[in-house]
Amino acid sequence: MPQSANRTVPVSAAGAKVAIGDIHLDAAQETAAELGVSAHRLDVSDPECLNAFLTEVTHELGPIDIFVSNAGIMWVGPFAEESNAVARAQIEVNLLGVINGIKAAAPAMVARGGGHLITVASAGSILPTPGEATYAATKHGVLGYLKAIRAELRGKGVRITSIMPGVVDTALAAGTSSGAAKLLTPAEVARSVVKSALRPRFEITVPGFIGPAVKVANLLPLAIRDRLFGAMVPNQLLARKNQRQDYEASFTATRR
Repeated sequence: MPQSANRTVPVSAAGAKVAIGDIHLDAAQETAAELGVSAHRLDVSDPECLNAFLTEVTHELGPIDIFVSNAGIMWVGPFAEESNAVARAQIEVNLLGVINGIKAAAPAMVARGGGHLITVASAGSILPTPGEATYAATKHGVLGYLKAIRAELRGKGVRITSIMPGVVDTALAAGTSSGAAKLLTPAEVARSVVKSALRPRFEITVPGFIGPAVKVANLLPLAIRDRLFGAMVPNQLLARKNQRQDYEASFTATRR
C-alpha cells in the first residue's frame, strides 16, 4: 500500500478496541476483516480527513487512548535525480502526515490528562542513508518534531514514542538492502508497538542495538564515524533493484 495503515491502538489481541485508516479504503477494509477491527479511509496529508477519521473512530469506539502514526512512502535513488513532485509527496506523507495526526489527536488527550502518541519513524531518523536523502530528511524531521512535542507536553499526561526500525520487508523497502542489520518483518515492528504501549519509552530502535551503536559512533572522530556507518548502513544507490519501479509509480500517482 502506498500509505501504511494508521492505527488508533496497536492490536486487538492486546485487549484494545482498534480502528485502522488508509488512503486506500479497500486495502484497509481487507486488513480490518483479517484482524476483526474497523476500517476507514484516511489521507494523512489532509488535516480535514484526519479530523473526520478521528471523529468517526471516537463516535464508534469512544475516546482515543493511543494513536499510532505509521504512514510512509519512500523513493530511492541519487538525490539529484529525484523529482520535486516525489520529494514533496514524501514530505506531505512522512512528515506532515505525522504533524497533522498529532495536531488532531493530542488536544483531546491533553484535555483528558492522558494518552499515548506512537509514531513509527525509521532508523533513518538517526542514520546517514545514501540513496534515501529526502526520506531520511522526513524521518529526521519526525524525530525532531516529537522531541519538541514531548517537551511541550511534559507533565500533561500524554506520552510520546518514536519507534525507529531498520529495513522492513514491505513494498516500501522492495529492492533495497538491510545492511548490517537483518531484514525485519512487519510483525516484529508491530510487537515493538505493542511493547511501547505497555511499557512506554521515548526512543525505540528495532533491532535494539542500533540506538546504542549510533550513540557510541557519534562520540568518535568524523573519519572513524564515516567508516563505521559505511559498514553498518546500506548504500541503497548500490543496492536498489528494478522492482521498485511499480511501487514508486503507484505512490506518485496516488498523490496527484
